[in-house]
Amino acid sequence: MTKTLILGASGGIGAALAAACRARGEDVVGLSRSVDGFDITDENSVSDHLGRLEWPFDRVVVATGALEIGGAEPEKSIKAIRAQAMMDQFALNAVGPALVLAQAQRLLPRKGRSVMAVLSARVGSIGDNRMGGWISYRSAKAAVNQVVHTAAIELARTHKDNVLVALHPGTVQTPFTQKYVGRHPAVSAGEAAENLLRVMDGLVPENTGSFYDWAGKEVAW
Repeated sequence: MTKTLILGASGGIGAALAAACRARGEDVVGLSRSVDGFDITDENSVSDHLGRLEWPFDRVVVATGALEIGGAEPEKSIKAIRAQAMMDQFALNAVGPALVLAQAQRLLPRKGRSVMAVLSARVGSIGDNRMGGWISYRSAKAAVNQVVHTAAIELARTHKDNVLVALHPGTVQTPFTQKYVGRHPAVSAGEAAENLLRVMDGLVPENTGSFYDWAGKEVAW
């Protein structure tokens, strides 16, 4: 039986992923701030909560994140940057996943295929940025992409069958995106979860350290 860990399991995508994995018959463990007090931005919280789990896991998904934190909306221009808002974005969307990846060696089996995925966003792609704006969120997601890529290089030395990737789920209809979807095509959280699982199912160790979208297409850094 596949053993899966979902971090951010009470959020829109995280909850849908947990439900989809359970429907497949997987043994699912979920952690979230609202339900379990799991604070991904706090080093002690991450260490304590992950340290209590019975690992290893065949699949680990970091589905935490936020576009708005403390009421700070995405900036329309670099002129709107505020230090605290930017620091909050980095704490949640980059530093938090890095704290989890610091535990990756013991969360994952040394032998046998395993997948670890961190939800990122296409707007974190430097090569794909043609519109500007959303500086803090873009920068934090670009940073987490680097964290994933670097951690994958290191993890491959000890876990040769592991795949560690950043995943872009697409535009998903959740409270997270409600104010910003507008006319953009969006899918339900359940459909996004199935898309992400399909991508994860197709990954092989040679894909580790890469950045893929919901359709399995590689996204430019």
